Amino acid sequence: MHPSLFLAALCLGIASAAPQLNQSLDEQWYQWKATHGKLYGVYEEGWRRDVWEKNMKMIEQHNWEHSQGKHSFRVAMNGFGDMTNEEFKQKMNGLQMQKHKKGKMFQPPLFAEIPSSVDWRKKGYVTPVKNQGQCGSCWAFSATGALEGQMFRKTGKLVSLSEQNLVDCSQPEGNEGCNGGLMDYAFQYVKDNGGLDSEESYPYHTPGSKLSYSAANDTGFFDVPPREKALMVAVATKGPISVGIDASHFTFQFYHEGIYYDPDCSSEDLDHGVLVTGYGTDVGQSYWIVKNSWGKNWGIDGYIKMAKDRKNHCGIATMASFPIV
Repeated sequence: MHPSLFLAALCLGIASAAPQLNQSLDEQWYQWKATHGKLYGVYEEGWRRDVWEKNMKMIEQHNWEHSQGKHSFRVAMNGFGDMTNEEFKQKMNGLQMQKHKKGKMFQPPLFAEIPSSVDWRKKGYVTPVKNQGQCGSCWAFSATGALEGQMFRKTGKLVSLSEQNLVDCSQPEGNEGCNGGLMDYAFQYVKDNGGLDSEESYPYHTPGSKLSYSAANDTGFFDVPPREKALMVAVATKGPISVGIDASHFTFQFYHEGIYYDPDCSSEDLDHGVLVTGYGTDVGQSYWIVKNSWGKNWGIDGYIKMAKDRKNHCGIATMASFPIV
C-alpha cells in the first residue's frame, strides 16, 4: 500500500495499531474478499477488515430494526463493505449540484393521461445496468440513460451510449470527468459536439480513444419543475428522466430491497446522478423506480425503489432533466 494512502487512512480514523477483530467472522471475510476480488497489502488488510466488521454490525442492526417494523427496506453487505461512508461518498458520488444552471423549463401537458404506474424497462427504453467503478462519473451514466430512452422513443432502436465519451470530452461544458459533473452539461456537450458515440465504438474506461461514431444527438434539454407531480408527468409522458439525489448515507451504500426511506436524506444537498425509469405502488406505498450505475450486484439487480410523494424525499425532484431529441 502506498504510504500516502496509509496516512490518509490514519487521518480518517479507520486504522489502528491492532484492531480488535472478530475471529468468528473469518470465513465470511475470506468469502467476501474472494467474491469481490479484494487484495490488500500487509498493512491495509487489518484496518479494511475492521471497517468491514463495523459495516456488518450496522447492517445487522438495521435489518433487525426492519424485522421490528422500523424500516421499509433492508440493507445487505456488498462490494462497498470495506469502505467507510466518507470514502464511499468521495469515490462513488460525483454530482456537482453547486454548478447547476437552469435550462428551458418543461411545461407538463395540461390534459395528459397520467397512469398510476409506469415502468419503461418493460417498453424497451432502458439498457442493462452499468457500472461506473470507482470514478465519480454517475452524472454521465444518468445522462446516457435519459438520452438512450429519448432516442428509443424517437427511432424505436435501443442503443447503449458512451459514458466515456462524456467523461473524456465534456470539460468545456463544465464537467470534470471522474471528479464529477452534471447531466445538463452532458446534454449540452452532445448538442455542441453534434452527437454522442455508442458504447460499442467508445467503451467505458478507454481514455484517449478518438473513435467517432455518432449514435445519438440532442438539440438541448428541459429541466423539470422541482415538484414530484411534475416529475411524475415527465416520466409518464416522456420516458426515463435524469435526476440528482442525496445518496450519501450508509443506508443507501448498502441498500438491498424494499422502498428506500431514510429520515436523514436531504432534499437539497444532492451528490449522485441516477435515472428514474418509472414509478409504482406496493401495499399502499408509492415509489420511484430508479436505475443506478453501481452494477447489478447492488440493490435490486442494480435498481432501487425510492419513496415517492413523501416531501421530495432525497431531493429526487429537485434537479430533474431530460434531453430534447
